Amino acid sequence: MDYGRYCYEQTKKKQEAKKKQSTFQIKEIKVRPKTGEHDLQVKIGHIKKFIGRRDKVKVTVVFRGREITLSKLGMDVLEKIVEETGEYAMVEQAPKFEGRTLAMILGPK
Repeated sequence: MDYGRYCYEQTKKKQEAKKKQSTFQIKEIKVRPKTGEHDLQVKIGHIKKFIGRRDKVKVTVVFRGREITLSKLGMDVLEKIVEETGEYAMVEQAPKFEGRTLAMILGPK
């Protein structure tokens, strides 16, 4: 058997495996608890675009100063995002606090 031919076949196998593997990134969308309705719809549009490209999306609600007392508002914002993106995205990680931020991860269905 020709060693050069063997090396060639091995590189072809590696290239074929690389083609078939799926890659994704985690994109992040940041919102505030008092983000307006239209701004939220724009962010949801971005989430739809990212999910369409088979990327995961980390949605983060950032609390500044005394806004930390508005944690209920932050949860409401995340629930609204889940409701709006329910047809093409699913929640991979439920909302949880990480310091002064509330974060969840959405992935494609």
